[in-house]
Amino acid sequence: MPRYKVTLAYDGTNFAGYQVQPHKRTVQGVLERALNKMSKRDDYVHVVGSGRTDAGVHALGQVIHFDFPHDIPAQGMLRGLNSMLPLDCEVVACEVVPQSFHARYTAHAKTYVYRVSRGEFVNPFKRNYTGHYKFKLDLDKIRAALPDVEGTHDYSSFVAAGSQATNHVRTVYRATVREDQANDEVVFSFTGNGFLYNQVRIMVATLLEIGAGRRPVHDFQRLYVVKDRNECRETAPASGLYLKAVYYDQPGSELTRKSGEDD
Repeated sequence: MPRYKVTLAYDGTNFAGYQVQPHKRTVQGVLERALNKMSKRDDYVHVVGSGRTDAGVHALGQVIHFDFPHDIPAQGMLRGLNSMLPLDCEVVACEVVPQSFHARYTAHAKTYVYRVSRGEFVNPFKRNYTGHYKFKLDLDKIRAALPDVEGTHDYSSFVAAGSQATNHVRTVYRATVREDQANDEVVFSFTGNGFLYNQVRIMVATLLEIGAGRRPVHDFQRLYVVKDRNECRETAPASGLYLKAVYYDQPGSELTRKSGEDD
């Protein structure tokens, strides 16, 4: 059977996350229902994702793969799937790949983006698509902290309860922040070889505290040593998090540039 690599964009607001769960609407669930309706076969078409996203988390470039019982051209698969998927999930790219491709195990890096809306009150039109932080932020303090985020570290202080990972060592190749003045937002970006459960959201919350003067600028260095989730306290809301891209080539210079303002 041919293997398809599909890149997805989805609005996570009305999904209970990526992974199939009983009696809940999930990204994997709507994909598999569409594919099995297309296949018209008894063999169940199973979808494998690059990783899970939680309820409320969005994707601009989630990657999945599946084996399909019919040989359909990639563009035909793209059009067929999009005709059957709900409006909050779209196939943005599709290609036929070798059987050696695996959406999860052959991925080398991922980029997540986190959008923070500023202002005293929550904007009703942004509440599902950004986090919110009303306190004054010193972006220079956040930029000074970003080199501490990068590198290979034990991120035990930044993993939420419920994680199944036994090894908490990860590498962050690049961490950036920029101010989007037109939308009154602060936008974080993190590229790494993998991220723990809620790691990005916990790192964002910690960086916001640094920017607000509630933590020392280089507190990440202490947090790596103590390996205590309770020391991080906060987790940024799921609504501001986007899986932007998954990379299957070895990380190059575009991923490993050091911290600074995002492009």
